[in-house]
Formats: sequence, C-alpha cells, structure tokens
Amino acid sequence: MSPVLAGVLQLLALIVALGLSYRPLGDHMARVYSSEKHLRVEKWIYKGIGANPSAEMRWPAYLRGVLAFSAVSVLFLYLLQRVQGALPGSLGFVSIDPDQAFNTAASFVANTNWQSYYGEQAMGHVVQTGGLAVQNFVSAAVGMAVAVALVRGFARSRTGELGNFWSDLVRGTVRILLPISVVGALVLVACGAIQNFAGIHEVGQFTGGSQQWNGGAVASQEVIKELGTNGGGYFNANSSHPFENPNGLSNLFEIYLILVIPFALTRTFGRMVGSLKQGYAILGTMAAIWLGFTALMMWTEFAHNGPAFDLAGGAMEGKETRFGIGGSSIFAVATTLTSTGAVNSFHSSYTGFGGGITMLGMQLGEIAPGGVGSGLYGMLIMAIIAVFIAGLMVGRTPEYLGKKIGTREIKFAACYILITPALVLCFTAASFVLDTPSHSMTNSGAHGFSEILYAYTSGANNNGSAFAGLNADTQWFNTTIGIAMLLGRFLPMVFVLALAGSLAEQKPVPETAGTLRTEKPLFTGLLVGTILIITGLTYFPALALGPLAEGLAA
Repeated sequence: MSPVLAGVLQLLALIVALGLSYRPLGDHMARVYSSEKHLRVEKWIYKGIGANPSAEMRWPAYLRGVLAFSAVSVLFLYLLQRVQGALPGSLGFVSIDPDQAFNTAASFVANTNWQSYYGEQAMGHVVQTGGLAVQNFVSAAVGMAVAVALVRGFARSRTGELGNFWSDLVRGTVRILLPISVVGALVLVACGAIQNFAGIHEVGQFTGGSQQWNGGAVASQEVIKELGTNGGGYFNANSSHPFENPNGLSNLFEIYLILVIPFALTRTFGRMVGSLKQGYAILGTMAAIWLGFTALMMWTEFAHNGPAFDLAGGAMEGKETRFGIGGSSIFAVATTLTSTGAVNSFHSSYTGFGGGITMLGMQLGEIAPGGVGSGLYGMLIMAIIAVFIAGLMVGRTPEYLGKKIGTREIKFAACYILITPALVLCFTAASFVLDTPSHSMTNSGAHGFSEILYAYTSGANNNGSAFAGLNADTQWFNTTIGIAMLLGRFLPMVFVLALAGSLAEQKPVPETAGTLRTEKPLFTGLLVGTILIITGLTYFPALALGPLAEGLAA
C-alpha cells in the first residue's frame, strides 16, 4: 500500500468514527447542561466547595466564578511544583524554579499545556497526577462551561441569567470528561501505553552507558490530554513517544479524541438553541476548514523531489515511521486547529509551507473545530462578525438566531478577535528588539523567525505545541509566554460572557423575508471567507517573514 493511500484511508476512517459519535455525544452534552437534576457525587462536591448549583448567575457573577476558580488553580499548581522536592513520589526530582513553575501553572490552567521542561526529567508522580492531570480535566470543563453560557445567551430572552458556573464545571467534568476518559484509557492500555507508578529504571544497555526511563500513569493522562484539547505530554517527546502513543491504531484513536467533543458541541449548540440546522451550519464551516487544511498539509508533505525523498516516501525528517507522513499530517492539523498542542512529530522539521499551515491553523483562532468549548464560542463570535458584514452589505440591521447584533454586541466581538493577534505580534516584536531572547533561536533567518512567532502564536492561542529549536526555558520566555497564555485565555472569556449576557437580555426578533438564513450553505461560505480574510489581513505580514519566505526559498 502506498503511503498516500494509507494516509487517505486513515482520514476516511477518522471521518466515519467522528460521524458515528456526533449525534449521541452531542445530544448527551445537551442533556447534561440542560438537566435540573444533580447526581449524588455532584451534591457532595457542591457541599464541599460551598456552592449552590441551582442559583442562576448573570454574566459578571459567572465571570467571577471562572476567574476565581482559575486563580486558585494557578496558585495551587504553582505551590505544588515549588514543594515537589519534599513530596513523596517525587522520583528524586527537585522543586521547580519560580519562573518555570509560574509558566507551567499558567499553562495548564489556561488549557495551553506549553512545556518548557522535560517531563520525564522534572516532574514526579504527585505533580504529574495530582496537579497536571487534574488541571487537564477542569481547564477543559471551564472552556465548555463558557461555551454553554454563550449558547444560553442565544437561547434565552428577557433575562441576563446564563446558568451556574459551578454546576456547569462539575457536570462537564463528572458526566462528560471522566466517563470518556476511563474508557479511553483502557483502549490506550490495550494498544500498549503504560499505566503504573514505577520509579526510574534502566531499560537496556547501550554503547557508552545505559538508558533510564521513569514510569507513570501515562494512559490516563494521555487520554484527557487529547480529549480535553490540553496537549501536555508525560514525556518530552509527547505523542511521538511509544509509551504515550505506541502504534498507528493508538495514533488514530488519539486524533479521534482530539476532535470528537469540539465537533459534537455543534450539535449540542443546535439542540440548545432549538435548531439543529444552525448546528449543522457551524459544523459545515468547521469541517470545511479542517478538511482543507488536512488536504493541504498532506499535499505539502507528500510532495517531494529527489531520490532521498522518494525512498522515504515523503518528507520523513522529524516524523515517526510508526505513523508515516499521513498519520503525522492528520495529527499536526488536528492538534493546531484545536487548542491541543500535542505533537507526534516535530513541526519544525515540516516543509516551509507545512510549518506555515500549522501556524495558520492556530492563528485562525483554533475554531475548526477548535478547543473543547473555546472552539465553539470562537466560531460563534466569527459568525456574529459574518452576520454583521452581511448586514452592512444590504443595509439591514444584522440578526443572528433571533437576536439583533447592535453596537454593543459587535464591540464585544471585535475586542475578542483583536486580543490574541495583539499578544502574538507585540511579544514577537519585543523578542527581536531585545538582545537576549533572540539568542534562544537555534536557526537564523526565516526559520528562526518562525520559531519565535510560533511560540507566541501557540501560547496566546492556548495551543501549547512548540516548533522545536527554540530554547524557551529562560526567564524572558517563561514569563512572557506565561502572561500571553493567561491573557489569551481569560481576556477573551470576559468578552464572550459579556456578549452572552447582552444577548440573553434581548427579546427575540421575529424572522422576516429579509432575515439572513444562517443555516444555509451560503452563510457557511460567507463564514469561511470571513475567517480566512480576517486572519489573512492580521497575520499575513508576519507569515511572509517566516514560513512563506522559507517555503518560497526552498
């Protein structure tokens, strides 16, 4: 079987698996967030944290819950790393330095999972399992809660109430993420991923010495790492490490985990607003961009010149032979079009255009299908922008899902789409103006520029993947990327929740002959165009200095 055919068959199998999961999972999530009943274990949690799950919240109160919970999480994870040397199960590792502890705490709480350290050489079992893995669950649940709050803003009228943050957080964790993770961990163990609390041990004798590895609860952390679009690896090699991703079957399953909830949330959205066709329109937009990027990535990586590439079947540098070009390309697109950031290959080793595709996927705002929760609310923000543009073209007050998009709403949407580019471009520029940051680059020229641009793109968009080649474990990068991750995560949430509150206060606008049909393919095309144009205008100059220049020079 040719490598190209193998890649296409993997893509088709993935589409079938996602299609089979779409309806049952989407409907289940809609029931979870619409139910008025509380499970017994959930009642215990509410009692423990002193929350009233039945109390409705307006958007300021909902936002305070998000920020308070996240701030406590950052503090807890920071302190856990700082005292690691005194904890049992630390495997002899010392406490984490302050700047790196801050960076890691900000990273995992912001659902970014950027790692400026070697996991198997820095973190013991307690920090990995009791700190990082826990944040993989709750940070994903926070994103889903904010997305559901925005959906309620569309679904409700004449009220500013968006639900209860604590209830949404707990339900997302207990009823959605945990059950899937238990089953998924068993699948990964069956595929060969490790799951233990072993210490450091020698795995073989090699010329000049021996190699040592530590064990860990890898399968259980791997599954929520992908399912919650987190991305932080137990090992530095991340999902290219055989303990995390043993073979082609586990690789395809992990891609499925990355995509299944973000895609299924579009059906949840359709259910909750009372129109499945609206959910299909958002799904069609996400799927069109995802398939287009995947096809482009596979083409750029399979397009090869010269005998070395012919023998390898494509650009195999930096890729695992277990996965090949096809499995690596599909994974790279999935992980950068969502906020996952896990890697099964080194994106720095991709062709110039291939590296640019991974970067552009993040710069779109990771909305195709995007992160768990963040992908849906990011896409809905872009839908509001598209509706506003359509309204300007015909001279009509724009409406979306029966709600008028006025000055207040469009200001919130505009602020949302401006925050991340500002963080990316300003921090990238500062890194080249100052002397010290540029010394961290392994490469010079366009590729070196891409290393730093990719780092801030990944951090501010809460992706977490690295281009490889950049030494990010410095005070400058640990601090600035940490700030970019926190601001890139929580500032947009401020405007999403403010927008949700504004929409929920409106009364429904009756549909007329002049209402834009946002469930039709025409609107899907308009939405795709809006996303690409806004991103292109924002990032094209920076991309021209990096991956485009490198690709054209090849």
